[in-house]
Formats: sequence, structure tokens, C-alpha cells
Amino acid sequence: MLGFSLGAFIASFGLIVLAEMGDKTQFIAMSFAAKYNPYKVLFAVFLATLANFAIMVVIGQLLTSVLPIDVISLAASLSFIGFGLWMLRPEKPKGENVKVSRFGVVGTVGIAFFVAEFGDKTQLATISLAAQYQNAVSVLIGATLGMLVADGIGIGVGVILGKNIPEKIIKWVSAAIFIVFGFVGIVEVLPSMIGLAASAVALTLLGVFTALIILLVTRETKM
Repeated sequence: MLGFSLGAFIASFGLIVLAEMGDKTQFIAMSFAAKYNPYKVLFAVFLATLANFAIMVVIGQLLTSVLPIDVISLAASLSFIGFGLWMLRPEKPKGENVKVSRFGVVGTVGIAFFVAEFGDKTQLATISLAAQYQNAVSVLIGATLGMLVADGIGIGVGVILGKNIPEKIIKWVSAAIFIVFGFVGIVEVLPSMIGLAASAVALTLLGVFTALIILLVTRETKM
């Protein structure tokens, strides 16, 4: 349990790299890297991944037995929409918040990434790997490094996009990624919780609310 297992490490590293490729969290890392310092984004991803996977390796099975995974996924999906709307807020003049900005980037990206992992396939894979190999240390190290490799690729792409695409477009694309994945996540879990009819009504109301917020933010930005 406490010793290092090369087999558990290799399995965790390989499976998490494969699971993360094309996943929503990789796109999130990409969108953040297009806007913020890529080194800070990567550091935030590392902290968030380490914290999240540590929880899943140690108490993941207990967490899912106390709180259904669908509830966790739903909460994470709703927070995605919130993050997307938050990214559309009008920017303050760059000179106003210099001291807070360093902490803000790492904190914001870290929180977003931490929440994004709840109910995600990489998180569920980590729980399964920990249960299979019964070696928390090896699974944690392998899974964390796997995430860094996969998201490092996404961050590299984000840096390239950030240098060639206007900041306003990056902001809207980044927000759209969060909001779309948020709605997709809700569609995946809500019908099984409250039924198709109620889910359709809830999604319609949420869609209208989201559209109104976007409209208000757009008008405020133009003023």
C-alpha cells in the first residue's frame, strides 16, 4: 500500500493520458493558457490535479457511497456554466489589480480545474485504479503526471492560439467551452434523476437564464 509499484504507476500514467486527451479539462487548460500565463496555468493544473486525485485515491470510494456520483457531476456541471458566465464579465483596467492578479490566475484556474474533475472520467478512472492496485502513492503519482502531460499539450496549443487570435474572441470561445460542457454534463445526469419531461423544463429554464445573463453582460461591455 505504501511502497512504490511500477506497474500501478505505468498503468495510471498511461490510462490517464489517454482518458484526458480530448477531454473537457484539456480544453479548459487550453482556453486558460490562451489568456493567462501558461506557467501559472500549468502550476494551477498541477495543484488542482494533485488535490483532486489525492481525495479520490484516499476517500473516493467513501465519497461516492455517501454522495451519489450523479449529484457530484450535476454540481460540477452547474459550476461550469457559472465559470463560463464569469469569464464574460467586463475586464477591469490592467493597472488596478496588479497585486492580486498573480494569486488570482492560479486560484481561479485551480478552482475551475478542481471542480471540473468531479464526476469526470479521469477521476473515475483514478478511483478504479486505486481500488485495483491498492497502491495509493503509485496511482497518485502516475495519474497526476499523466494529467500534466495531457494538459501540457493543451496548454501549448492554447499559447499558440493566444498569440494569433484576438483576446475578445478567446474570451468568448473560452466561455463557450465552459457553458457547453456544463450543459452536456447536465444532460448526461439529470434525466436519470428527475425524468425526461422535468429535465427538459429545467434545461429550458436554465438555457433562458444563461442567455439573459450573457445578454446583460454583452450590454454592459458595450456601455
